[in-house]
Amino acid sequence: MKKILDAFAALSDPTRLRVVCLLLERDLCVCELEFILKMSQSRISHQLRILRDAGLAADSREGQWIIYSIPVRTKKRLRAALEALGADDLAEAKEIAADRANLRICLKKGIRPCWKAVSHPSIKEL
Repeated sequence: MKKILDAFAALSDPTRLRVVCLLLERDLCVCELEFILKMSQSRISHQLRILRDAGLAADSREGQWIIYSIPVRTKKRLRAALEALGADDLAEAKEIAADRANLRICLKKGIRPCWKAVSHPSIKEL
């Protein structure tokens, strides 16, 4: 029962619900989430920690990047639960629509590689 309560508590926050909706679309790093949600790294990291502690998110390392995802088994159950609870309302929410638009822009711009270049400039850039 504790696992279910932790999951519902984690999903009760609008920011965490937005993050979950984005992670249902694709795996993302914190810098991509910063761009999409227009929030600080510390705020997003805090929300991701709560989602991870509730078993709703997982992280993995890809080189210098920590990539966040929803575990496959959890993803199926989470989609079903959100659909049962009113996915239509969620899909029509202004924040979710804006997040999806920002996700498309993020992917088009390649935010992850851009941040990599900014944090570790090449010799040519120096």
